[in-house]
Amino acid sequence: MEIRFRDRRSGDSPKLLDFAGPPSGINRSAAPNISAQSSPFSIFILFFQHIFQILVQETNRYFHQFLASQDAPGPSAQPPDITIEEMSKLLAIIIQMGHNQRDILKDYWSRDEQYYSPFYHNTMVRNRFFHILRFLHFENNEAPPNRDEPEYDGLWKIRKIFNNLNSKFCELYNPLEHLAVDEVIVLFKGRVVFRYAPSPLDGNFRDESGRAIKPHVTEDYNAHMGFVDKSDRMVNSYGIAQRTWKWTKKLFFHLLDMTILNAYLLHKSCDGKMTHKKFREILVRDLILQSHEVNITVSGVSRGRPSSSGAQLSRLEVKHSKHWPAKGKQRRCHVCSINKKSRSTLFCSKKCDVALCVVDCLKKWHTHVRV
Repeated sequence: MEIRFRDRRSGDSPKLLDFAGPPSGINRSAAPNISAQSSPFSIFILFFQHIFQILVQETNRYFHQFLASQDAPGPSAQPPDITIEEMSKLLAIIIQMGHNQRDILKDYWSRDEQYYSPFYHNTMVRNRFFHILRFLHFENNEAPPNRDEPEYDGLWKIRKIFNNLNSKFCELYNPLEHLAVDEVIVLFKGRVVFRYAPSPLDGNFRDESGRAIKPHVTEDYNAHMGFVDKSDRMVNSYGIAQRTWKWTKKLFFHLLDMTILNAYLLHKSCDGKMTHKKFREILVRDLILQSHEVNITVSGVSRGRPSSSGAQLSRLEVKHSKHWPAKGKQRRCHVCSINKKSRSTLFCSKKCDVALCVVDCLKKWHTHVRV
């Protein structure tokens, strides 16, 4: 049956009230020190400070529960507990993976010419990364809710993370007058243990003759609903998809991307000028740098095994140091010359103005690794 909408009559318009909400944008009472000059990390940590503690606590708990469940005792030398430093590096790697995606995770550590990227080797040893990723957890498995309860929560394994972030999203940002409410789709083809039925449809609007009427609220919503699609596109632009991941990890990494987007929007609301891509790239470097300054576990004692290149990265990636490679005229590499090798390069350290091969010599020069 064909449905036709009639023209709106003057009497159809509802009485609209003036918007009386707080000023839109960043909530100054919750984040008074955030400005256009704030680093991406200083904004991101407003959302994720407590999340780091949850991740470290629950991941270590899950690993020890796994060891206790084994019939035979494991090797005498067990991997050390995970620290906040390592968790920060893990998230930095995951974020960076979204900018240069590979078919399988091991390819990020590959030394094949077409895949080689020193960032991943320098940030964390591959086996340690896979160990943390395997036991990444968000809730205590020994205290599950009763499935027979009528209010059973199928998302209980990640509910703590979800509620913490949702609370921070509401606390730190005052929305605009026009809100677009829509579902967020997380791409996932694996198996889940929960299933929700769709909500019944908010009734039909018809006039006295039975003709359908498009309510004013629907027209208003349709005029602004595109922002949800834009948000989905921005979140999924750099999302990393792995079919082998459990739904909890898949959902968590989607929440991570959404948190980065919201942190970026906070920065924009303070007249920040950088792009979404640039914001993420700087955040990756900040996470690695800050991980050395916050090298503590939940108990306050550093017990974890630092990566072999931890000290090197902290010195090479000091904020605003300008020691990153810049392209210039072709010159002989300074480090190669010290080693009595004749090799030319177009790259140099921007601050030092020393010609250096970008793959190995740049790092060796700035970390005082003499060859």
